[in-house]
Amino acid sequence: MPALKKTVLTVLSAALLSVSAVCPAGAADKDKTEDKLPKPTGPMSTVGGARLGEIGTQVELGPGAPVLPKGLSARSWIVADAENGQVLASHNAHWRLPPASTLKMLFADTVLPALQPKTMTHLVTEDELADIGEGSSLVGVKEDHSYTVHDLWLGVFLRSGNDAVHVLSEMYGGVPATVAAMQRHAEELQALDTTVVSPDGYDAPHQVSSAYDLTLFARSGMQKADFREYAATATAKFPGEQKKGKKRKSFEIQNTNRLITGDIGVDPYQGIAGVKNGYTTHAGNTFTGIAERDGKVLLVTVMNPSAEESHAVYKEAANLLDWGFSAEGKVTPVGELVPPKSAVAAKGSEPAAGADKAEKEKHAAAATAAAPAGSGGAWTALSVVGGVLAVLAAGVFLVNRRWPLPDLVRRLPRR
Repeated sequence: MPALKKTVLTVLSAALLSVSAVCPAGAADKDKTEDKLPKPTGPMSTVGGARLGEIGTQVELGPGAPVLPKGLSARSWIVADAENGQVLASHNAHWRLPPASTLKMLFADTVLPALQPKTMTHLVTEDELADIGEGSSLVGVKEDHSYTVHDLWLGVFLRSGNDAVHVLSEMYGGVPATVAAMQRHAEELQALDTTVVSPDGYDAPHQVSSAYDLTLFARSGMQKADFREYAATATAKFPGEQKKGKKRKSFEIQNTNRLITGDIGVDPYQGIAGVKNGYTTHAGNTFTGIAERDGKVLLVTVMNPSAEESHAVYKEAANLLDWGFSAEGKVTPVGELVPPKSAVAAKGSEPAAGADKAEKEKHAAAATAAAPAGSGGAWTALSVVGGVLAVLAAGVFLVNRRWPLPDLVRRLPRR
């Protein structure tokens, strides 16, 4: 090879190496999986920032930041700091998709404050269990049996029991009233991607949420001590059938959140503290989790992974949490988790970006239409009390970001 040609090739090679060295982390090794994933067909909301309304993965890696996990197959996901609300990375964060049982987080955040004390008992009737969807997950609630509110919430959080959801909804004032209250609460949280049709997340026409909204529900719910307790409980005793002439026995129920209890191919996640998993035919697998490590608290939501491996939703969530704990402080946030409207008003700030009037009016109308005719009296008072509690909680949302996570997060082994 002539000396001049050899010199030119050497210079070109050095130049190419230099270019690849200064490229942003991960740019040269972009995961091609994203190109094969389904994409939103219409514009998405920009609540929390313009980047969150863009299609595809949004991340701004800084010096020393790790690249995102390989092989992420979820249609939508988000990783955020639970305390300051910074969104570290996202993928189609505002894509409106069926939420499955992750919608129970909104149900609990809406209904739980009103049904107190949790030692209150309720005798279940046949009508309260009549309209549960076929193939629903159940905890084993039986008609003509009494349960405490505490029992029923364990059934909701651990076994994702739609039977427990329907009984609690009736205690709150009925399913239509509960759906209306959930819609109003979603509006208060600025979760404008969400349309509630069924309180348990069972597949229903037009029922949707988003990774962004589900993360808002988890963040709001974790402000409440009872919510934190239920979300982090691994196992519990649930009242069984009362047989004539015999003492009523209980049976053990286990949390279906595999990052808490583990399963074949999935280890319990170090620092996990909840929150909720779900599955339906239309939604696929969905999951929102919260974990604490070295004083940092992160939220992650993963919706409908297409990977065929077992427990893909948990594995992708765990990988995103690992990435988030390594990347925090090394990335530029691509958006934020907005505070509740009442907290914004109390602070004298403007509503969240993208919270357009048309969306607000649509959800307000849906909530009004869902309210049962003639509902009033005690249930109206109950709704008012629930609303007041929600406002009070929102008022301290920005000033009380630290919350004590359950002991579970300190008991699990480090991964």
